[in-house]
Amino acid sequence: MNRGSILVVEDESKIAEIVRAYLEKDNFNVTVAETGREAISALKQGFDLIILDLMLPDMDGEDICRTIRNDSDIPIIMLTAKSEEDDRIKGLGMGADDYVVKPFSPRELVARVKSLLRRVKGSKKSISFNNGDLVIDSSSFEIRKRGSPAVLTPTEFKLLQCLAEHPGQVFTRLQLINVILGYDFEGYDRTIDAHIKNIRRKIEDNQKKPSYLKTVYGVGYKFTGQPDED
Repeated sequence: MNRGSILVVEDESKIAEIVRAYLEKDNFNVTVAETGREAISALKQGFDLIILDLMLPDMDGEDICRTIRNDSDIPIIMLTAKSEEDDRIKGLGMGADDYVVKPFSPRELVARVKSLLRRVKGSKKSISFNNGDLVIDSSSFEIRKRGSPAVLTPTEFKLLQCLAEHPGQVFTRLQLINVILGYDFEGYDRTIDAHIKNIRRKIEDNQKKPSYLKTVYGVGYKFTGQPDED
């Protein structure tokens, strides 16, 4: 059974072939691009997920991520040797959904791919808030703000969905990490902050005085939108 189509952007051929072998063993269709230009050209083929190395010979992977995010919400897993916390936060702030540091376990990478794709599917229902101001449609994986689409990454969507399905409930950062990632995540609480900042930019009228995603200082976040009656 075909699980989906993956674009692997990696200039180190040994790593690329290992990733390809593990993904194909799990019934994914895999295309490998060794340069940024090859990756951008390949995007027209349509993929379910991108594994993107940040250190490429011709282009900065971060620039590629920004280019993709200009018009697409395709899931992106960054693959890089950069391991500092600030590097992770920077990558997630650009719209990446996950961040894997080299050296890595190919089995763990495949697990993250599967988890991320499961999050894309979501649950089949639509909920709205504040008299239709914000609509979260999980069946079509769409967010609408005042009737206009707001493009969220899969991780941002899952995070917003989790909070919106429990209005008023306070979630710690660790709880949100466990909910949206679904595996043992060796990351930092600040990754949640980066995602929240991105979501606010897309759905809030005033990011400094948010109507939906409120910070509970010293604890975490809660959703404060008023659910509309069915």
